[in-house]
Amino acid sequence: MKTSHFFANLARLKLIHRWPLMRTVTEENVQEHSYQVAIVSHILAVIKNKKFNGNIVPERAALVALYHDSSEVLTGDLPSPIKYFNEDIAKEYKKIESIAEKTLVNMLPTEFQEDFAPLIQHEKIDTEVAFLVKSADVICGYLKALEEISAGNHEFEKAKNNISKTLEKYRTPEVNYFMDVFVPSFSLSLDEISADL
Repeated sequence: MKTSHFFANLARLKLIHRWPLMRTVTEENVQEHSYQVAIVSHILAVIKNKKFNGNIVPERAALVALYHDSSEVLTGDLPSPIKYFNEDIAKEYKKIESIAEKTLVNMLPTEFQEDFAPLIQHEKIDTEVAFLVKSADVICGYLKALEEISAGNHEFEKAKNNISKTLEKYRTPEVNYFMDVFVPSFSLSLDEISADL
């Protein structure tokens, strides 16, 4: 039986730091970020289904989100100002991500590759689920900016404004609901959050 390096590679996502060009009060790694995107994707799917007649399997959305940045274990986390500097760079980076995703899937024993390809390879992910997960990804960037600003890190103010503009592309009813109901708490202190207990 051949040894697979798939999960050993994914375990290294905790070593890849996000926001590499930003000074942060609290460091964030890709593994932590993926967990947060997974739980936000899950609730977005639940909101969509219960309040806006959606038909997304929440657990599927959470699972896709959990793996959404897995290719970064091979590529690293390229800062957004570089990744999206111009259209040509963005297209080429998408190609690099696609190669990394396929490389990861190919690390699995053959009989499991068809199970993981639709979770990892972006071109094989259902469009509606992919959009919802991307929405959650952007929301999580916004939440990180809020947390940093609340901790006194003004370096994230411009990032927050930029992410707010990006978030406008994902303003679905479920995203609006999440932003109205859950996001305000992220600017509060622990005492303020605990006051309602």
